[in-house]
Amino acid sequence: MKTVILCGGLGTRLSEETQLKPKPMVEIGGQPMLWHIMKIYERHGFNDFTLALGYKGGVIKDYLLNYHARLSDLTVHLKTGRVDYSNPTAEDWQVSLIDTGTNSMTGGRLLRLKSHLQSTGTFMLTYGDGVSDVDLTALLAFHRGHGKLATVTAVRPSARFGGLHIGGGRVLDFKEKPQSGEGWINGGFFVFEPGVFDYLADDATVLEQAPLETLAAEGQLMAYEHPGYWQCMDTVRDRDALQSAWDSGHAPWIKQVN
Repeated sequence: MKTVILCGGLGTRLSEETQLKPKPMVEIGGQPMLWHIMKIYERHGFNDFTLALGYKGGVIKDYLLNYHARLSDLTVHLKTGRVDYSNPTAEDWQVSLIDTGTNSMTGGRLLRLKSHLQSTGTFMLTYGDGVSDVDLTALLAFHRGHGKLATVTAVRPSARFGGLHIGGGRVLDFKEKPQSGEGWINGGFFVFEPGVFDYLADDATVLEQAPLETLAAEGQLMAYEHPGYWQCMDTVRDRDALQSAWDSGHAPWIKQVN
């Protein structure tokens, strides 16, 4: 099963870091946030990734193109240019890196992946700036059990993200970034059926607005309620909190990557 990670945003609220790199490449514990997210999925057996690139996507390409070499012993034949690799420690991942436009919105990025995804069936999707100890195996089982087009992982941090009104496991209403209120919010870690592409119009489509709002209104968006750990990286404060958690040796998402 393919896992999409949205990696193309500008990350303006973390400009101290993102002037030089895309937000998924901001490091926590010496590893890019992107690596942490992929390790969470790997722990549950998902190792086929599609990265929706945009702003400074070349940085991510360079990182992955050189990943195997950085984690291997090398013998370089200078005359021929041949390189022999030995003792590699790289993960067994397949990663597709697809340019989805510098200015595309979240739904637009997903729409640009339609030809890559529509024939593969159910797929997973998350943002390139958040980690969690969500049980992805249970999430997928929940999605397959209800038979709807979409599942969003609902989490309970501060109410500055997309608010969810849930009843009987079904998303009754979806509102992006409410100004006030408490309760479940959009934590990413989605599961989608290919039918979701019918709700996406163009590059300007914001996934968290009309598409998810319409899916909710039609009873096609379900919520997997995750009361455990979830943390995004929107600001320097968020980055520092994640780093502190890592430094403690007890970062909640680490148990997913042992």
